[in-house]
Amino acid sequence: MIKNTAIRSTAACVIQRNNRFLMVEEARDGRQTVFNQPAGHVEPGEGPMAAILREVQEETALQVTLTDYLGLYVFHTPEGLTFHSHGFIATPDLMLSSPIDSDITATHWLTLKDIKALNDADRLRSPLVLMRIENALSGHCYPLTVIHE
Repeated sequence: MIKNTAIRSTAACVIQRNNRFLMVEEARDGRQTVFNQPAGHVEPGEGPMAAILREVQEETALQVTLTDYLGLYVFHTPEGLTFHSHGFIATPDLMLSSPIDSDITATHWLTLKDIKALNDADRLRSPLVLMRIENALSGHCYPLTVIHE
């Protein structure tokens, strides 16, 4: 197998309200839907903070305020892809009237117990989904000023 050596830069956001976490449900390769935090690729010309604010709005129609940086998560897929995923924590601010991305089938506010059950059923997009939530809950985070955009 020839491995793709390009590193993909992504950003994801843990958003909590009333002991529930905002999750997006998305179709994956025409199969059963999977659950993820609002997340996506960092586009050319933007940094990870700008990318996650855009992705949250596109996937949930929610405007948020970033509060903390969870760090850089390195993930290698079985297909040989490498992702550098920036994790953030945010608080919800304002629900917008904009439409959400067509590949998002629904948004949900789920408890940690719900998310762990999805993990047990292999319905999370990647192992990073639960790891980011657990890191956020443990206070394992950094100030946003560690990122220089």
